Amino acid sequence: MSRRLPPLKSVRAFEAAARRGSFNAAAEELFVTPSAISHQVKSLEAFLGVSLFRRARRQVQLTIAGERYLESVSHALDEIDLATRRLLVSASSGAVNISVAPAFLTRWLVPKVREFQNRHPDIELRLSPNNEPIDFAWSDIDMAIYFGDGQWPGVEVFFLREVVWVPVCSPAFVEANPKITKPEELCAHTLIDVSNRPAEWDEFLARFGVTRRKRRKRLSFSSTSLALGAAMENLGIALADRQLVAREVLYGRLVTPLDIAMDNQLGYYLVYQKHRKLTDEMQAFLGWVMEEIAGEKTAAG
Repeated sequence: MSRRLPPLKSVRAFEAAARRGSFNAAAEELFVTPSAISHQVKSLEAFLGVSLFRRARRQVQLTIAGERYLESVSHALDEIDLATRRLLVSASSGAVNISVAPAFLTRWLVPKVREFQNRHPDIELRLSPNNEPIDFAWSDIDMAIYFGDGQWPGVEVFFLREVVWVPVCSPAFVEANPKITKPEELCAHTLIDVSNRPAEWDEFLARFGVTRRKRRKRLSFSSTSLALGAAMENLGIALADRQLVAREVLYGRLVTPLDIAMDNQLGYYLVYQKHRKLTDEMQAFLGWVMEEIAGEKTAAG
């Protein structure tokens, strides 16, 4: 079916005039004369067969029909703008914009970026830390790596790996305190958590039959990186994903004061907008991440 579309130039003139409330202001925005705006609006009104504005001496006011039309036209122009920016930024430049859960970004992805670059030297990864779900319909983000339960609407979801919590602290903290031999003894120390996940320690201890008294010492930080930094500074014991602190444990910056661990229903997932056709660059990143994750699982076991 053929579309009945008005000239885009007339639609842009109408939208600018309606949004700015003035033909003069619209003319300044679009770098044309006020008479050109007036001509384009009249042309659009003739095409539609309705009046879109009530004219006054120095300003214009939308009619009821104009108000209805503006809502749909603004949304359509936003969609065109977003599609254009996506094409210019990603497809033509060989770039992929990726939003990543901060802990996964700094402790897993960044150390491996060079491997991706060596394999795909023509693809630019534009990485940004973020804990919140992305509204892909209104964002220039192409893909994201989320931390959670895998239940997010409107996205294609690829499971990467589960999270296994272990307690960690600095070697100096272990040396300065009595040896911890059972889970309840963890409660005698300052337990460090992440402010948007305050129940993690309680859930962890409950798995081993321990209930923490509410007035016990605790520290809370806004991110996993800050919580682990506090643990490295001898401020207490933090909970961490075992795989994401593997390097710190290997280099002796963190240790596990007690050999216990807990897996849960949360994990890391790669997502992108549902039904979106992947660019070659997006497909390359997806394939590489899944290959790296599969390799780690094979090595572990």
